[in-house]
Amino acid sequence: MGVTVRERFDKKTGESKGWFIFINHKGKRKAKRVGEGELGKKAAKDAASKLQAKLALGEQVFNEPKAGALFENYAQTWLDRIQHTRKHSTHQDYQIMLNRELLPAFKGMRLGEITRERVKELAIAGLKKEHSHKTVLNYIRGLSSLLSHAVEDGLIAVNPALKPGKFLPKGSKRKAINPFTSEEVALFLKVTGQHIPQYYPLFLCAVRTGLRMGELLALQWSDLDFNGRFIDVQRNYTRGQVTTPKSGEARRVDMSLELRQVLRDLQTERQLEATVKGWDKLPPWVFCNEDGGILDPSNLRERVFYGILKTVGLRKVRFHDLRHTFASLLLQQGESPVYVKEQMGHSSIQVTVDLYGHLIPGGNKQAVDKLDTVAKKVEPATQAQPARRDTKSSPPPVPVKCLMEREKFGCGEGIRTLDLRVMSPTSYRTAPPRSAC
Repeated sequence: MGVTVRERFDKKTGESKGWFIFINHKGKRKAKRVGEGELGKKAAKDAASKLQAKLALGEQVFNEPKAGALFENYAQTWLDRIQHTRKHSTHQDYQIMLNRELLPAFKGMRLGEITRERVKELAIAGLKKEHSHKTVLNYIRGLSSLLSHAVEDGLIAVNPALKPGKFLPKGSKRKAINPFTSEEVALFLKVTGQHIPQYYPLFLCAVRTGLRMGELLALQWSDLDFNGRFIDVQRNYTRGQVTTPKSGEARRVDMSLELRQVLRDLQTERQLEATVKGWDKLPPWVFCNEDGGILDPSNLRERVFYGILKTVGLRKVRFHDLRHTFASLLLQQGESPVYVKEQMGHSSIQVTVDLYGHLIPGGNKQAVDKLDTVAKKVEPATQAQPARRDTKSSPPPVPVKCLMEREKFGCGEGIRTLDLRVMSPTSYRTAPPRSAC
């Protein structure tokens, strides 16, 4: 409660975003950026002292929302602001999200009128439309980003869309994947080499490296190291632009012997083609069209890939399932999930386990089989053939009469008695003499 001063830092770069004043009073909150560096720190502390004094005197420190702060107007401001801090594909997704979901729900409303209940209603309505859990979560998070900017601009006091996981049901972490088997991969590649051999290197690279379609299309000859047998994945082609891979970071993928030979042969063919066509230099793209440019993703997916599946008679899977095929085949042959995670470029091992953990063969079965092996080593003696008694080390059996006498006076089958009268000197007068047995 009260007024505090704190410096904020960018989560990705670690750079300072300046000094902020935070007000928390009677259920209302507000954050205001003052400045940077030592001057910003001093100005923030001075302003915080004045605000604290106003609160002590009961004066108003919260301003009403600015006039004209309609959701649709601020949404466009937010889009323009984040355009240079997001990938162009992400920015386009935000625009689609606004047009399809957020603007129909909040158009004509002021930012301050968007409550937690209205956000919950939007999420529930999305689930009723049979949108996936991830889809609903994505546009609620987009709304939360927009409203967080509005909080920093002083337009609203709190963000009602924070932590949507608290009111959304938990979704399954395991996505539906439909990988090929090793036999289907062999058939697919065989028919590709026979009917459209110019695409054979691309599809072989897809199932031997797990690269995404955009990463395959953006692959350049300079990314291939034939001596070290690896590929540096540095680019991705999506929505007409060459950008960074999905994770934002480059990765190194191993190259099999077969794939290295096929790509070497392709490079030689491409050099001859460049000479015949009179090109000044070899096109940079490993998999290019007839003019040396980047292949069209839609044509590759719809006409080429699905056309092969139809010709072969294989079940219809997505092009992206070739990536899942690479990971699943590695795991099924016993490779480490850590190695698969590195080859796939996943952000964490948890992503790999959530996607492909169920494909690891026989891990638990082998563990429980070991219990059977231990159990077989211990074979209990049967009643028909009781174990022999070692007469040298074991005492002779006690007669039945002696056992009855011992039980009568509290001795039982043991050597020592449980009857305290036997151990007490005064008990010898009353207790009968022990049996001679």
